[in-house]
Amino acid sequence: MHTPAEKLRLDKYLWSIRVFKTRSAAAEACEKGRVRLAGESVKAARTVKVGDVYDIRGEHRRWVVQVTGLLHSRQAYAEAIKYYTDLTPPEELEKAKVQAESFHTGKRLSKIGRPTKKQRRDLDDLLM
Repeated sequence: MHTPAEKLRLDKYLWSIRVFKTRSAAAEACEKGRVRLAGESVKAARTVKVGDVYDIRGEHRRWVVQVTGLLHSRQAYAEAIKYYTDLTPPEELEKAKVQAESFHTGKRLSKIGRPTKKQRRDLDDLLM
């Protein structure tokens, strides 16, 4: 871990702990107000401090993370998780888990929208 006097940008930190795939995606999330500190939107250039708690709305899930150390470069996931504490509420984790399961099984979460191929065949049989 690094000394408290060192500075680290928020976008670089979020990228290095693997919340976002790219640093530019982390910067874009900050720009769009998807990263908050104490209820306030923060800029990508903000200096990260140990103890800060960030509420992050990512592409597929919501994170609440507390900074426990400064990580300046991207590391393996097993190493990166040592630099934050995940405070995400259990209901958010459950929602993300359900979405991930449905993605891999091919089941649709919604019954609204374009019918599946099987549903189209059934409709064609009914109309003929």
